[in-house]
Amino acid sequence: MAKWLQSGRRRDLCALLYEAGTLRGQQLKTTLERHYDMRLDPQSYYATLDALVEQGLLERETEGIHDVYRLTDAGVDGVESQYAWLSARVDGRSDADREDANQE
Repeated sequence: MAKWLQSGRRRDLCALLYEAGTLRGQQLKTTLERHYDMRLDPQSYYATLDALVEQGLLERETEGIHDVYRLTDAGVDGVESQYAWLSARVDGRSDADREDANQE
């Protein structure tokens, strides 16, 4: 798999879409702003979404006057890989420990 996202904002947006399935751009922005209790600059926010689309991690469709976003298969794989990696860190297991467990 290609190198996963190094930007926390990009990972968070993908995680929110993983949970929701699809969201309008503004709904996604509002959800992230509420989580961090801060306002996101619209220009920067939409540039982030554009970058995710260009990387092939998100799909964008137009419904009426709204852009709606969903994860691609590559985006789903990225979220699931990130979750597994982070879970191993929280559980105190290294990648080597996990590989040993998978081989047993």
